[in-house]
Amino acid sequence: MRLIRDIAPRVVNGLLRDQPLSTGKIRFAWQMSVGPSIARSTSVQLERDGTLLVTTSGEHWQREILRSAATIKQRLSELLGPHVVKRLKVKGRL
Repeated sequence: MRLIRDIAPRVVNGLLRDQPLSTGKIRFAWQMSVGPSIARSTSVQLERDGTLLVTTSGEHWQREILRSAATIKQRLSELLGPHVVKRLKVKGRL
């Protein structure tokens, strides 16, 4: 028996990768990668060079994102493809 929690991420990954790159797709992948609390406290923008510019609502969130940057990048790569987000740049104050 397969559990939905084991199948759902693979299904979402497959569906998301087939969609064209857009602001909505980037935001969705960000929320899936960091969870609702961080997503609510940040905004993201993908720059042409592959830098994901993350603006946070405070220093606490900056530290959390920087501390988890490797994990976040890995999750984004799984959702968007391996060469879409090349680096994260985090700055404060939305």
